[in-house]
Amino acid sequence: MDGIVAIDPDGPDEAFLGWCDVLLASARHGLGALHAGRSPEERRVQLRDPARRALAFATRDEHGDVVGAAWLALPLHDNLRLAVLELAVHPDHRGRGHGRRLLEHAEGLVREAGRDLVVADTQWRAGSEDVHGGFARRFGYASAQTNLRSSLALPLDRDRLTAVAADHDGDGYVLRTALGGIPDAWVGARALLGRRMSTDVPLGDLQLEEEAWDEERVRADYERIVHAGRTAVDTFAFAADGSVAGYTQTTVTSDPTVVYQQDTLVLREHRGHRLGLRMKAANTLALMDHLAGPATVRTWNAQENAPMLAVNRELGYAEDAAMREWQKELR
Repeated sequence: MDGIVAIDPDGPDEAFLGWCDVLLASARHGLGALHAGRSPEERRVQLRDPARRALAFATRDEHGDVVGAAWLALPLHDNLRLAVLELAVHPDHRGRGHGRRLLEHAEGLVREAGRDLVVADTQWRAGSEDVHGGFARRFGYASAQTNLRSSLALPLDRDRLTAVAADHDGDGYVLRTALGGIPDAWVGARALLGRRMSTDVPLGDLQLEEEAWDEERVRADYERIVHAGRTAVDTFAFAADGSVAGYTQTTVTSDPTVVYQQDTLVLREHRGHRLGLRMKAANTLALMDHLAGPATVRTWNAQENAPMLAVNRELGYAEDAAMREWQKELR
């Protein structure tokens, strides 16, 4: 059995594509048609994200085929003790020590980078069990937060969505939606929302700090979305005085039948006006205008985020999967 090899998104296609195949095969094995596995193009964008340093690596079998895959994301703007880990072993090669070797290698890289906090996740279908949680616990990881995934089948009734989006009591809030990027005038507001998104949502026991967002980072993030072959649909809420109150974003993948709900945030000082529901209704209308046919929107929410889960249920989302985030402090 060969040792662990580094994976370069700009290197030989055979190794990189084998690495991508393992991550995709593992996602399909765990969630079937509900998986959220990424294409090689999206993986390349992930590994080149200027907001973080990426370290990708793999294990091979005796034939030289990639059978285990992992990568670390090391934030560069904030959370400088943190490393986010994704690790997978091909379903046909499990139980042979690949996962352990990848994890030990990953933790060594984290220490070499001068960091001491690792966060990873496990996922499973609704109604089933977290079969990988035991592996995490065995190597010293503690459960830090559980998230629920819900899905929404489009199209929905337009008249109902329009009524929900317009639901107000003379509070003066205005909703605006942008497709494929946002106007320059919104970039500063988006930076504020990015910072607040990292602190104003439930974090469970995750030891995360406020993220550092500025206009340059916002623009780079929208460029990353485009390079990944996705289209962003953003809906912002503005108060009567013109200040930003919240936003929601979805991204349409290269497969137009799959849409991912990204962030949704209403600033604390603007809550109590059903803005989360109204923004998501307006965003869903924009999605239906953009998409050529039926699609599924997928969203993740912290289990303790009762207000947003209630918003999702009111719109018609149904729970179909769960994710547990695991955390370990390296000593």
